[in-house]
Amino acid sequence: MKVLLIKDVKNLGKAGEVKEVKDGYGKNFLIARGFAKLATPDVIEAWKKEQAKKAQEEAAEIEKLKQLKEKIESTKLVIKHKAGANGALFGAITNKEVAEELKKQGIEIDKKHIDIHPPIKQAGEYEIDVKLGHGIHAKLNLVVEAE
Repeated sequence: MKVLLIKDVKNLGKAGEVKEVKDGYGKNFLIARGFAKLATPDVIEAWKKEQAKKAQEEAAEIEKLKQLKEKIESTKLVIKHKAGANGALFGAITNKEVAEELKKQGIEIDKKHIDIHPPIKQAGEYEIDVKLGHGIHAKLNLVVEAE
């Protein structure tokens, strides 16, 4: 019996592969548990179309993220924060503050994707890493001014 693997199966193969298996193993385990489908030409064709559609959607998403990266890197963000006499800030600049300032400029980024390391506790210029997904990182220029 030939089956098309839908999920990776240990000691058998990866998703998308067509494998020859014994009838009982195919029907009672692989197909019954949703690891595989019977490998008919229609099923294989549908699988290929689905994979092509997923790849196309992912490529479109990556293109959007690259455009967002360019927009972020061309942005110079200015945050005013209360500071003491020696220039040290009262508290640190948080990723939440950066996300809110970006939102004011029309760039919506989840605060979890903004990596401020080490914490910003002095006025000055900084470069912050923003993780956009799919391995794409943007460098945000941040200027912290004392109030």
